[in-house]
Amino acid sequence: MTLLKRLIATLVLLPALAFAEEGGYPLDRAPEQGNNLSALQNGAKLFVNYCLNCHSASSMRYNRLRDIGLTEEQIKNNLLFTTDKVGGLMTIAMAPKDGKEWFGATPPDLSVIARAKASGAGSGPDWLYTYLRTFYKDDSRPTGWNNMVFPNVGMPHVLWELEGIRTAKYEDVKDPHEEGKTEHKFVGFEQVKPGKMNKVEYDVAVADLVSYLEWMGEPAQNTRKRLGVWVLLYLGMFFVLAWRLNASYWKDVK
Repeated sequence: MTLLKRLIATLVLLPALAFAEEGGYPLDRAPEQGNNLSALQNGAKLFVNYCLNCHSASSMRYNRLRDIGLTEEQIKNNLLFTTDKVGGLMTIAMAPKDGKEWFGATPPDLSVIARAKASGAGSGPDWLYTYLRTFYKDDSRPTGWNNMVFPNVGMPHVLWELEGIRTAKYEDVKDPHEEGKTEHKFVGFEQVKPGKMNKVEYDVAVADLVSYLEWMGEPAQNTRKRLGVWVLLYLGMFFVLAWRLNASYWKDVK
């Protein structure tokens, strides 16, 4: 019984532990754009241009982008950089050992990253949306960048040209739990160099990229949801017919 209690306690604490390991920074809610084809198309463009250099998506084929309204010609001319076949997988040339040597860890495959990052603190898209919007300049890090959601991250800020360069501001504030003690607390970001986008435009771009990453984890999700509605309607009609048939069958017996 003691072992069972420990197991239950561990399972209950897992979300909190995962949240603590990644800095405890509150996650922002990612916009839901699964049916917004223009947002998904823009997200695909951002993914190919900024993410696919180091991260692969080996479970995804380029021709699946037709599901978000792109033609094969558009895919070939604008998005086909890592292979010469539209049916090819989204793989990269960088060897895993090189990635580990350069960044301290092998860049993960992003095929299902939106699902993998889900925790008690929020959904996977929430984590990605906040993560990509909380990079700041930190000269103490090997890459020159750090992140509030993932402290001491090995990944550089690949979108810095769009967002610009920011630094993190800290202030010494009184500890509300212990009199006379202060804590070094994060109070916000300071823009030191503007990017190609303003804050609103950058947030929209990140939302599009995250929406694409979420869609890529299950490209058939919109079809599944549409079929699910029809299946439920069919089951509802079948239930009514079965109910009335049952009543008709037993009425003379009663």
